[in-house]
Amino acid sequence: MKNLKSVDEILDYAIKEEENAVRFYTELAEKARHSHLQKVFLEFADEEEAHKSKLQAAKNGMTFKPSEKEVLDLKISDYTADVSTDAIDTFEDALVVAMKKEKAAYKLYTRLAGMASEGDVRDLFIALAQEEAKHKLRFEIEYDNSMGDN
Repeated sequence: MKNLKSVDEILDYAIKEEENAVRFYTELAEKARHSHLQKVFLEFADEEEAHKSKLQAAKNGMTFKPSEKEVLDLKISDYTADVSTDAIDTFEDALVVAMKKEKAAYKLYTRLAGMASEGDVRDLFIALAQEEAKHKLRFEIEYDNSMGDN
């Protein structure tokens, strides 16, 4: 991550990351062989688009507050191998890629929250980190359920 010097630079960086996430999930949906997985990835693309909208709204002065609830982490992604998006052959491969992506997004927003000096922007990044943790949990549950089916 480059050296970000202002709130606007931090927000612009985060907006670009969300645009990348939208593309990522849209591409995964296009590659998905299961209609259920296609739907899940398109839903996540929509959620990442909503994150982008929140970041753009923050640039325009809107404020957001993080949730009081802590998000459960099953840590399944800590014990799975990395899979390239080009090598996705199974439902489980796609879930592993998605879990890793959400974990990275969580770490990004946690780091950006630490860099932000303004309370409202920091709160937004904490809220987005929580949302990314929820996404990761959803993929971990899907993964756990799919492994139980095998």
